[in-house]
Amino acid sequence: MTSAQQPTPFAVRSNVPRGPHPQQERSIKTRAQILEAASEIFASRGYRGASVKDVAERVGMTKGAVYFHFPSKESLAIAVVEEHYARWPAAMEEIRIQGFTPLETVEEMLHRAAQAFRDDPVMQAGARLQSERAFIDAELPLPYVDWTHLLEVPLQDAREAGQLRAGVDPAAAARSLVAAFFGMQHVSDNLHQRADIMERWQELRELMFFALRA
Repeated sequence: MTSAQQPTPFAVRSNVPRGPHPQQERSIKTRAQILEAASEIFASRGYRGASVKDVAERVGMTKGAVYFHFPSKESLAIAVVEEHYARWPAAMEEIRIQGFTPLETVEEMLHRAAQAFRDDPVMQAGARLQSERAFIDAELPLPYVDWTHLLEVPLQDAREAGQLRAGVDPAAAARSLVAAFFGMQHVSDNLHQRADIMERWQELRELMFFALRA
C-alpha cells in the first residue's frame, strides 16, 4: 500500500447525537474538561460503572451542563474513543517531520503509544471502552484496523528503502506488530495495571524489530 492509497485512518462511524459543535474558546475548554473527566472515570470504572452524574461531579458542573455538550453517556463514550484515535495521525506526521526513517517511524509510534497507555487516561479509557463495546448502545470503530493501516504505509516505505529484511511483507508485518503490541498492553493492564508496560514494550521492541530489520 502506498501513501497515496492510504485510507482515512481512525474514522468513527456512529449516528448517536453528539450535541452542538463547540465554536467559542470557552465552550472548547469546557468540552475538553468534560472529556478528561469522563476518560478518567471510564478508565477506572468501565462503561457500566460510569454515569453522567459522576462526570458532572468530577468537573463541578450540573448534569444539564454536561448534557449540553454530550446528550448521552453513549455520546460521551464515542467522544472519548474519537479522541483516543485522533491523536495518532498527527503523531505520525510529527515523527516524519522530525526526520525519522520509515522503520524508525513505526518504532517511535509504538513507543509513544506505550507511554500513552501508561500515562494518558484518554488512551486507557479508549482501550477499555473498546473492550466493553458490547455494552455500549452505539457504533464504535473496529479496533486495530486503522492502526494496521497507519503502520503499513511506513513499513511499505521501509521496504522500498531497503530497511526491511528480505521477504518481509509490509501488510503482514503491520498486522503482526499491532497484534503483538496490543496483546502486550492488554496483558500488562490485566496483570499489573500497565505499571510494567515500558519494560514489556522494550522486550517486544527488541524481538520484533530484530526480526524486521534488514
